[in-house]
Amino acid sequence: MEISSKYNPKITEERLYNFWQDNGFFHSEPDERPSYTIVIPPPNVTGVLHMGHMLNNTIQDILIRKARMSGYNACWVPGTDHASIATEAKVVKRLKDQGIEKTDLTREEFLEHAWDWTHEHGGKILEQLKKLGASCDWERTKFTLDEDLSKSVTKVFIDLYKKGKIYRGYRMVNWDPEAKTNISDEEVIYKEQKGKLYYVKYQIEGTEEFFNVATTRPETIFGDTAICVNPKDDRFKHLIGKTVIVPVVGRKIPIIADEYVDMEFGTGALKITPAHDIHDYEIGQKYNLEIIDILDDDAKLNHHGMHYAGKDRFIVRKEFAKELDSVGALLKVEDYDNKVGTSERTGAVIEPKLSVQWYLSMKELADKALKSVADNEVKLHPDKFRNTWNHWLENVHDWNISRQLWWGHRIPAYFYGEDLNDFVVAETKEEALDLAKEKTGNQSLTLEDLKQDEDALDTWFSSWLWPISVFDGINKPNNEEINYYYPTKDLVTGPDIMFFWVARMVMAGYEYRNEEPFSNVYFTGIVRDKLRRKMSKSLGNSPDPIELMTKYGADGVRVGLMLASSAGNDLLFDEDLCLQGRNFANKIWNAFRLVHGWEVAETEETQAAKDANLWFEAKFNKTLADMDNNYEQFRISDALMSLYKLIWDDFCSWYLEAIKPEYQKPISAKTQAQAIAFLEDLIKLLHPFMPFLTEEIWQNIKEREVKDALIITDYPKAKSFDESVLTKFENATEVVSAIRTIRKDKNIPNKDAVKLFTENNSDFYASIVEKLGNLSELNLSDAKPENVQTFRVGTQEFHVPLEGLIDAEAEKEKLQAEKEYLQGFLKSVQKKLSNERFVANAPENVVAMERKKESDAIEKIALIDEQLKALG
Repeated sequence: MEISSKYNPKITEERLYNFWQDNGFFHSEPDERPSYTIVIPPPNVTGVLHMGHMLNNTIQDILIRKARMSGYNACWVPGTDHASIATEAKVVKRLKDQGIEKTDLTREEFLEHAWDWTHEHGGKILEQLKKLGASCDWERTKFTLDEDLSKSVTKVFIDLYKKGKIYRGYRMVNWDPEAKTNISDEEVIYKEQKGKLYYVKYQIEGTEEFFNVATTRPETIFGDTAICVNPKDDRFKHLIGKTVIVPVVGRKIPIIADEYVDMEFGTGALKITPAHDIHDYEIGQKYNLEIIDILDDDAKLNHHGMHYAGKDRFIVRKEFAKELDSVGALLKVEDYDNKVGTSERTGAVIEPKLSVQWYLSMKELADKALKSVADNEVKLHPDKFRNTWNHWLENVHDWNISRQLWWGHRIPAYFYGEDLNDFVVAETKEEALDLAKEKTGNQSLTLEDLKQDEDALDTWFSSWLWPISVFDGINKPNNEEINYYYPTKDLVTGPDIMFFWVARMVMAGYEYRNEEPFSNVYFTGIVRDKLRRKMSKSLGNSPDPIELMTKYGADGVRVGLMLASSAGNDLLFDEDLCLQGRNFANKIWNAFRLVHGWEVAETEETQAAKDANLWFEAKFNKTLADMDNNYEQFRISDALMSLYKLIWDDFCSWYLEAIKPEYQKPISAKTQAQAIAFLEDLIKLLHPFMPFLTEEIWQNIKEREVKDALIITDYPKAKSFDESVLTKFENATEVVSAIRTIRKDKNIPNKDAVKLFTENNSDFYASIVEKLGNLSELNLSDAKPENVQTFRVGTQEFHVPLEGLIDAEAEKEKLQAEKEYLQGFLKSVQKKLSNERFVANAPENVVAMERKKESDAIEKIALIDEQLKALG
């Protein structure tokens, strides 16, 4: 079989991916084998591949391929998320570009545009994952708006409502004026911003006195309904109960007292705007204050803003501050740094807003999720995230699950009146009508009298069911697939969605299956550049994954990502790591070509080959045991690094050098067969990391049937090994390395054989030293000839005679110069150690380091003296 001189991923990857897919290697059906299931964290349906996806899905593919080879019925379920806010925002923008406003369309018309957008741009990311080598069961691809998944969401909403866990409430919410929807507390990102603190003068009614109040948001003065002071504040006790006049607005509002007020902040008094601050709202409720909402859904002032109506809140802030100044109501303005809530999705500054929304009671659900991690039913990797998990769940708030959007799962609530509780919850409008008649006793109600809630559910309300709903476990709780594949095994995701998604899936798992949804959660880090900046389009520091794979091959990029990654720690990505990955692929390919290309004969194995085979088998099993341990602890990068060293250093360097035949001579057939067997075992271990390269080598080693493809070949199992074999070979490599160093230092050509003298000690493989050190003689005795270069391995001395190999006088000059340098260095170290103050006051480890420098220098000088003596 003709083997290409170079590995070419461009012509290999698509062919092999089609081979795997066409032969059904990715597909899973329930059978007698144990299941191993991963559900993909569903990316946004219209998203494109970025470096975070690359890392996450590389890890998932490593785990699923290893499981597939380890005898499990491996099932990796792919799919996408409808991403309500992100997708709707893109559709609205496109419509605007076409001169169409969302408000000009009916819900049905808008959804037609949204589905068009989804069909046009959706699924691209899944096709891109195929280039990475992702071995997902594509026949199982799901979308969170699929009919069966949508039905699951509706069923769960109705079930939780019937259990009393879902309710409607009039509360302060986080309003995103760009997306025009409320968002949950977890979707608010607080950012440090430089702002201003405005000191505003409120005139005390019936006097010429003024009351000073500090605010960061003067535009909300239009909604002020009280001034609040601390009842313990002696400065203001005499003013409690009096009235002030809101500047410009002219409204008269009371001065009230509450211990909530911080006497040290600003002037010690707060303006109370119940419609636009959660704490103000609570005080307003407590003292029955009027609620004046001054903003519309775009965060522009409404009619309460008087002559500023229709203007943006931030424009009004500046203009109103000027007006306050012009009427003498602005005392002063100070620079002020504060944390401002922003929308995770749009980046818009969040506006607190009072609204009726749907909520899911979380306490009982959260307690089960807390217990699952405490009892290790769900294990977090790395374990450091346990504290974060506990803190959030112990302080959980009820989940605001409604969104003012059209794209998504519509809330299955039907209204028949204007009151807050004039509604029923049902799967269909027909069922809702029956329930409404029963609830009201009004048999004359018709379908036309019912109006379904306009809001959609939070996207996470569908994805929290993902491990169950992809197997239709909500609609058919006892079907064969849910009983076989659930609980899934491992989840790979980012810690940034620990609460949005991971914790809620655990809650749903216990609520609807009474068991955990997965056994392990592996948290990846954030992909950053070499300067530790998060990768983003705006910074221009995020490479195109497809371009990277085109340049370095999918395997090269996979290895590059994993070399930079460790569980839970941020990944400092450097494109040079992909180059390292590609070089690794070439190294393995060349090793394969070398072994495969040797001329073979039925000859006796050399002793060096026998010893090398014995050593490499032990080394392989030790590395495999280390890898198994790293896999168990989700130290996947460490597992790769162990294998990388085994292949690059041990197999390609020491092993192949030890067994390779002499120039233009054949190799023993037995030796070559063993080398190929080792290579096959190595590429089995490497397959999860570098699937394309390894399958290509596997298919090129010999003709194989489809059923013998590497992707489904048995993964090796670690066997016991003799540590002394590893020690003997390691000692031999140290001896060889020392000989090579002498050759380099003394300019002795590699082709010139040298002699080696040492005491009779069998703690190294003589055959390896003789071959790789190019020895003409290995003298195992106490004899020590004249004019030698001496070195030690452990406590054993070795001597290389230099007679006839070097210029003795030049060597003596070189050694003398080195000795003089070391004597000067030793003198400076001993001077430091003779200083009693230094020894008494310096840290213990620093003194110990100096003493080691002293002993090392003395030992080196003694060795040079021996060498000078030997040179005569």
